[in-house]
Amino acid sequence: MTGSVGTDVTELSFEKAVAELESIVARLERGDVALDESISIYERGEALKKHCEMLLTSAENRIEKIRLDRSGKPQSVEPLDGE
Repeated sequence: MTGSVGTDVTELSFEKAVAELESIVARLERGDVALDESISIYERGEALKKHCEMLLTSAENRIEKIRLDRSGKPQSVEPLDGE
């Protein structure tokens, strides 16, 4: 796994969390991990998944769409999915 094992999941960037999650999935798919370790890394994978979902939701909430008036000047800003 990556060097971030043992790092608090909430301290990881999205990219690092995804990389570690992919590593966990690969290890579990290979099936060469002892049962106790499988359970442990599966639990960490669940925490990583939740952290990534939270980061994505946060990023989505920050994305805004700028509405332009007829002359092309910004008129208002609203959430992207507020159509």
